Amino acid sequence: MEDTNRRKQIIYRANHRGIKEMDIILGRYATEKAITMDPADLDLFETILNQPDRDLFSWFTGEVAVPDSFDTPLFKDILDFTQSNIPGRS
Repeated sequence: MEDTNRRKQIIYRANHRGIKEMDIILGRYATEKAITMDPADLDLFETILNQPDRDLFSWFTGEVAVPDSFDTPLFKDILDFTQSNIPGRS
């Protein structure tokens, strides 16, 4: 892939945020999926990475409704991926 460096940077950014919970949520997802994402999803994932951790965390926990501009299939996939990887859940 010609954009391997971009993908590696995305994985790094997702794993090194500011809030440990967001490192776990976005980092695990990026580590698993960023290598095979299409360019449009990479762009959207980078947009998600640019959001403040507190906002993202409140969206992922359901404390605050996900804004329409982020309520995308990719966001839902991250949420589903995270929920399916919680120990004790199947």
